[in-house]
Amino acid sequence: MQFRDRREAGKALAEKLTAQQHGRLPDPVVLALPRGGVPVADEIARVLGAPLDVVVARKIGAPFQPELGVGAVAGDAPPVYDPGLLRQLGLSERDLAATAEHEHTELKRREEVYRRGRGPLDLSGRSAVVVDDGVATGSTARAALRAVREAGPLRTVLAAPVCSREALEQLSGDADEIVCAYVPPAFGAVGFWYEDFPQLSDEEVLGILHVTK
Repeated sequence: MQFRDRREAGKALAEKLTAQQHGRLPDPVVLALPRGGVPVADEIARVLGAPLDVVVARKIGAPFQPELGVGAVAGDAPPVYDPGLLRQLGLSERDLAATAEHEHTELKRREEVYRRGRGPLDLSGRSAVVVDDGVATGSTARAALRAVREAGPLRTVLAAPVCSREALEQLSGDADEIVCAYVPPAFGAVGFWYEDFPQLSDEEVLGILHVTK
């Protein structure tokens, strides 16, 4: 199974999300993980009639392989690491301190870019739907969910078009519910499950969020 693009994936996910929830999302807010999660979340927000905002999380990559996420950071909370992967790679949190600080700085830059001085939406007593375009290892999603939970939502749901089985198991205690449109038997990379999977620019994200510079 492949989605044509993130928009198609968002529509499929919105259909599954609304079918499963049965009214269990009172006063929802949709929170996208930029950049790739934004067009997916936009489709969900349209269906739910909910406001769209972002929750910025940054992957912490291994020193010798930056694309390999060994942890992530979101909000002002300490980084979240995958202890099993750290042991496997012979790394410690201290080894990654400089990388984590760099990613936290980039996180704050992106929050400023995407919000233009506007504060985050108040989640107190509301349902928070955290959306990404795919969940592979789960470290970024875990950091985002932790930051969202600290804002006091009534209910927290993680939604993604495609998720690995391993991530679903690891994240089972991090959200009240996880909704995935497709869970393949073998995952690979998120981009494999899309026919069209371009990198989005900040300008494209701002356009979707209806934020002007």
